[in-house]
Amino acid sequence: MSNSDILTTLSNQMADAVERAAKSLVTVNGRERQSATGIVIGSELVLTADHVVERDDNLTVVAPDGVPNGRKLAAQLVGRDPSTDLVVLRVAGLVADVAATGAPARVGQLILAVGRPGAEGSTGVMASSGVVSAIGGPIRGNGVNLEQYIRTDATPYPGFSGGPLIDANGAVVGVLTTGLARGATLAIPISIALRVAETLTKQGTVKRGYLGVISQQVKLPPNQRGGQSQEHGLLVMRVEDASPAEQGGVLMGDILVSIDGQAVTNADDLLALLTGERVGKAVSLGVIRGGNLQSVSVTVGQKK
Repeated sequence: MSNSDILTTLSNQMADAVERAAKSLVTVNGRERQSATGIVIGSELVLTADHVVERDDNLTVVAPDGVPNGRKLAAQLVGRDPSTDLVVLRVAGLVADVAATGAPARVGQLILAVGRPGAEGSTGVMASSGVVSAIGGPIRGNGVNLEQYIRTDATPYPGFSGGPLIDANGAVVGVLTTGLARGATLAIPISIALRVAETLTKQGTVKRGYLGVISQQVKLPPNQRGGQSQEHGLLVMRVEDASPAEQGGVLMGDILVSIDGQAVTNADDLLALLTGERVGKAVSLGVIRGGNLQSVSVTVGQKK
């Protein structure tokens, strides 16, 4: 096969991938200046980026159902999770294919960023190509709590947020967003996005655990580890009034080293362990107090 044949085959395959993905994309009208893209994830359900849905009512989407200039449909907000920049909409009467999902992205993989930004006079799709340049995470802090992200060098044109990052077969591997890392373009792995979407569909929100402590990482001298092997823990600098930690007996000066037996060495560990499943449940905090390891029972609250 000649080089030109190889390029033609690759070109056709990528164009076919965009066509397949386009059947599951809608234009989302949820802010004043720029529409965005949404991914059909179920019967009348659309997943998009939270930061592109600036209002809770008067939401519409334009469906890819072959009607000239698209068919505008009313959308209802089901739930949103700013910490992962995801929102789910319900669109009565939506007729579109449910997006296919692909295998986890790999660094170096050839991918396409796809959007249906709804440029004036057109409801067609746009695409740009690139590779997966990095897979990283977590991102935590400033209201963000994301376990993993995909970074790509594909160009995200205006209105691509909420749209998919797809593989060569047109399957979705991530959801594009510029709302998590100071405008940097990332993609949320589709496995994480769908897990959040399922919770939003059932509950309308994603629960986050809350202890009510302000802490900082400290290195533990060997004789102050309470028999533990880990070198770092979290020094409790402040316990908030009427917080779960205060009610459970956590004291300023305690060093938190575990939750239910799982090591806590930094703030990321703490956030990762305060999952929604633990909200309202008692957990055992391992704390070093006066050089001795103690267990403190705390009922995890819900972060507002």
